[in-house]
Amino acid sequence: MTKPLAVSIGDPAGVGPELILAAWRARAEQDLPAFAAIGGLEVLRAAAVRAKCDVPLVEIAHMAEAAGVFAEGLPVLAGADGAYKPGAPGEDGAQLAFASLERAITLSKADEAAGVVTAPVSKAQIARIEPAFVGQTEMLARHCGLADEDAVMMLAGPSLRTVPLTVHCALAEVPGLVTQELIIHRCHILARALREDYGIARPHIAVAGLNPHAGENGRMGREEIETIMPAIAALRAEGIDATGPHPADTLFAPHKRAGYDAALAMYHDQALVPLKTLDFDEGVNVTLGLPIVRTSPDHGTAFDIAGKGVARPQAMIAAIRMAGEIAARRAAA
Repeated sequence: MTKPLAVSIGDPAGVGPELILAAWRARAEQDLPAFAAIGGLEVLRAAAVRAKCDVPLVEIAHMAEAAGVFAEGLPVLAGADGAYKPGAPGEDGAQLAFASLERAITLSKADEAAGVVTAPVSKAQIARIEPAFVGQTEMLARHCGLADEDAVMMLAGPSLRTVPLTVHCALAEVPGLVTQELIIHRCHILARALREDYGIARPHIAVAGLNPHAGENGRMGREEIETIMPAIAALRAEGIDATGPHPADTLFAPHKRAGYDAALAMYHDQALVPLKTLDFDEGVNVTLGLPIVRTSPDHGTAFDIAGKGVARPQAMIAAIRMAGEIAARRAAA
């Protein structure tokens, strides 16, 4: 991979800055590709002092400089900056988080970066300064000229890959949002990503049921019969190896996970609870369907532990590694 990854700083009051520093420290041991932090030089400098870690920071003017200095220090692209106030989020921090994210996306779209790795942000804080902000995934989709539904969130860890069909909505709204069209659309994007970004020639997608026991032939709901099964039949007719609907209470057991490459869950917690139970420290949020690469650690800002030296960097390391692997596979295609 000839271009570095662009790592957005995240909310400077959260754990993002210390995780970026920790990832650079682990670069050789973890065989990580070159990456650069986008802005936040003073935040990172203060975070390094607080963490008592000797991480040299090298300010760069252009992303092309990052690979050349990566071995000697963490490259930091000159730009937006702020104060490091761990555990005390505010407007200034939200401004920095948003500016860093926006520039990381722009660099990747311009092919100056191999992809984007996003440190955690506070949606609520950014929404105060950017009312149209829904989330990082939606922002990426819109910057790439895509509808929100074309950017698909996949959670990936060593034990499991899973995609929620519906994401940030009330549980009571889910049955009305589960449609054949959405299942088919999500599975198309998922199958293509598994082939192109993960090198799986014929991916097997296991589709979960919505109701307990996948509805028990209609005794506990009709969604499986009227919506999910017809969608699976349509996918199989197109040559996509989709099976189900599978009861969600057994779908994530070890002997079941061995039989599929990714699971399509019907709602947020049905997908995220097993992933975070199995792979919390190494879970990666990957955005599928974009023309650029984007990954993120699958956890939040953790304001309550920021700056205390207890945040674990494994998920950030995994996100950087996965972004590098996807970018290299795309470059070789």
